Amino acid sequence: MGGSHSVFSEAELDDYQELTFFSKKEILHVHKRFHLLDPDAVRADKNARLSMSTILELPELKVNPFKDRICKVFSSTGDGSLLFEDFLDMMSVFSDAAPKSVKAEYAFQIYDFDDDDFISSADLREVVNRLSGEQQLSDTDMQQLIDNVLEESDLDDDDALSFAEFEHVISKSPDFLNSFRIRL
Repeated sequence: MGGSHSVFSEAELDDYQELTFFSKKEILHVHKRFHLLDPDAVRADKNARLSMSTILELPELKVNPFKDRICKVFSSTGDGSLLFEDFLDMMSVFSDAAPKSVKAEYAFQIYDFDDDDFISSADLREVVNRLSGEQQLSDTDMQQLIDNVLEESDLDDDDALSFAEFEHVISKSPDFLNSFRIRL
């Protein structure tokens, strides 16, 4: 490990390990992936802030329809740019070791496009549009789908999903959280 281990002090690695779902070795691997996104910037400052466009070069994000929301949710400034610690948090949440409850919490934030702590009809419309790509639904089909989702999931009939309602729905769908991952 020699050279790569010296990037962080033992105390820093201990802190990162305590705050993530990663071992020290995995943390160093995540830093290597961060470094590879912009070697010059990270060589100059191991905690460099990388732009969202740079972060989106990560192969797993490049093809994700929610890539911009993922970056914004994990960005400490909210603009999609990430420090190493932001990147580490993102990779930790998307790791296999992260508990379903943590994955659900971040999935909710990603799907809450207007950041109002509810998933509304407009948020659901955006989710469906992003998932369907070029195969957009007709307005009638879209409205029917949204109505069905809300009818099944909106337990308090306020025309929006709270986190508790969202969590309840995805608890019935194990495949949902299985797809919420990035491999190291």
